[in-house]
Amino acid sequence: MYYVYLLISEKDGNFYTGSTNDLKRRFEEHNSGRVISTKNRRPLKLIYYKACLGETDARSREKYLKSGMGKKYLKNRLKNYLNDL
Repeated sequence: MYYVYLLISEKDGNFYTGSTNDLKRRFEEHNSGRVISTKNRRPLKLIYYKACLGETDARSREKYLKSGMGKKYLKNRLKNYLNDL
């Protein structure tokens, strides 16, 4: 099983989108500073994830979520949560 996920930095409010085959391990890597792109944005909170059938599906979904339409989708999907921040 593969996952696509969205993190939010509690430090600066920026988002990070990624994919992995082990969500728990990858989240721990992000919050322990072992991922260069999020190292200086800790602590991070997992606010969205989606299970995918395979790596190709997960990478495709990740690419979509990073696109303009994907960002609009996430903004609409998470609007209630984001308004409460």
